[in-house]
Amino acid sequence: MKQLSLKISAVALLALAASCGKSGSGGQLVGEPTMMNYKAPVPLGMVYVPSGVLKIGASDEDVRGKNDALVRTVQMTGFYMDATEISNSEYRQFTNWVRDSIAHTTLGDFIDNPDGTQRVDMRKRINYRDQDVQDQLSNLYIAAEQSGWGKKEFDNSKLVFHYETFDYDASIKNPGQPRQSFIRKYDQAIYPDTTVWVKQFSYSYNEPIAMQYNWFPAFNNYPVVGVNYNQANAFCHWRTNLWRSNREGQKLYFEGEFRLPNEMQWEWAARGGRNQAPYPWGGPYLVNKKGCYLANFKPLRGNYAADGGLYTVPVQSYWANDYGLYNMAGNVAEWTSSQYYGSSYDAVADVNPNIQVKLRESDPQWMKRMVVRGGSWRDVSFYLQNGTRDWEYSDTAKSYIGFRCIYQEIAQSLTNRR
Repeated sequence: MKQLSLKISAVALLALAASCGKSGSGGQLVGEPTMMNYKAPVPLGMVYVPSGVLKIGASDEDVRGKNDALVRTVQMTGFYMDATEISNSEYRQFTNWVRDSIAHTTLGDFIDNPDGTQRVDMRKRINYRDQDVQDQLSNLYIAAEQSGWGKKEFDNSKLVFHYETFDYDASIKNPGQPRQSFIRKYDQAIYPDTTVWVKQFSYSYNEPIAMQYNWFPAFNNYPVVGVNYNQANAFCHWRTNLWRSNREGQKLYFEGEFRLPNEMQWEWAARGGRNQAPYPWGGPYLVNKKGCYLANFKPLRGNYAADGGLYTVPVQSYWANDYGLYNMAGNVAEWTSSQYYGSSYDAVADVNPNIQVKLRESDPQWMKRMVVRGGSWRDVSFYLQNGTRDWEYSDTAKSYIGFRCIYQEIAQSLTNRR
């Protein structure tokens, strides 16, 4: 038995010696090859915002006297950003996916995984007009006698998106704890609040746009509104999972994730490389040489239609800035991932500056003030300026606030290679 053990040990030593260098390495340190394919992804509809130096802060007089955007120099790392605001059609892809996933789960449409678990079969088509299907999904419908229209309709309040995230900050601060203790779970209602067109305008007849804006095909390419910060975050997580599953299915690497830009990233992108310019197109004027307005806002003491849009306009309207980004000023203001503090610019670092706190339901309301940037169709020109800061509560939706996403590939951002 002892002799057998010695023979096994000798074989193990030979195997170890053979594995110390791979075939063809010549005994040299040549690095370990990766086993998956790599092709730097460029998400559809995004443009590259390069790394560079930014002078953040006010570009003109602070007419509000808040003194909350002091000028200072910072270094920014590049990222991809949606060329346009997220449109009704794009957001509808999200709400329809959630609707279908809930319906498939209710109908029992599952696929068996190799490891014994199951997943929802999203490839199967659902005929929502079929009476049998409607009967099985009765809990998702409003009865005809209760709808107010005399016919059955889908209950959009049932569209709740469940997602989970990993809290990296907490895991770093609490080493040694089980990883599952840092998983955060969310259930977010995601259908836009269409009533914002009515309840935010007293003594105004806006019912037609409230009833049509979100779903009518004529508004497909208009920016989604009535979406609060939490819903925008849920959209980003869904978009990330959609992108990840596709790349992993092709055995490709997955980099980063889709998320809302922080306010410094937003300002860096809006300036388009024009440091200290008041507007994305430069400035100082709001019209071009022909007298045409360069953004959708509230000009001439309230002549909303003078710039070509009474309310919102399609997301690809007007000229893009030098990075290829449309409507970074006007149309709809945009959510960022940064909390609003008046002294933020005094406290942030000079490399990729940002202040962000994990929000909890129990937090006081003042902590839920999220920065919105860019101004909107209902704002005067001051709010269109690159350096103007504004805020809204994270759980509040407005008819003039939308969003766009960013996606960061850190490796290429260090050298600006696209």
